[in-house]
Amino acid sequence: MHGKQIERLVSGSYTPPKGPNFGPEAGKRLWVWVAPWPVQRIDTPDPKRAEGTNPKPILKSHPDKGMVMIDADTQITGIPCEAWDYRLGNRSAIDWVLDQHKEKTPRDPTIREKFNTYRFADYKESIITLLAKVVRVSVETVAITKAMAGVERG
Repeated sequence: MHGKQIERLVSGSYTPPKGPNFGPEAGKRLWVWVAPWPVQRIDTPDPKRAEGTNPKPILKSHPDKGMVMIDADTQITGIPCEAWDYRLGNRSAIDWVLDQHKEKTPRDPTIREKFNTYRFADYKESIITLLAKVVRVSVETVAITKAMAGVERG
């Protein structure tokens, strides 16, 4: 919030937007994150990869194509362009989630040896589900904020 907005809020002169799309109903619309967005999962296993090995994690989004590359074998498609409009700081929520789940190697050799146990392949399914939920929340949040922009205050 900016200074003037905070002053209005503290002084009691702030008037929230009115209408059927705001208040408790808007919160209920956001709460549908329990139902993941219906993304399409495309698996194309590499027949040349040795048995028992996992595909290399990619975790890259392609907003222009409405898809996310999960790893060398898996991509999810059917993501609306609006999902990338919901920003957490300077990047989309989708990109933030992807970045948080990348495999990172600690610099310290002791920590690397004893505690570097995260493997993307162990969490692949839960990350795909999480991404579908993040897409739902992103699309709904963008729709609500666009609707709020067009409502008169007062």
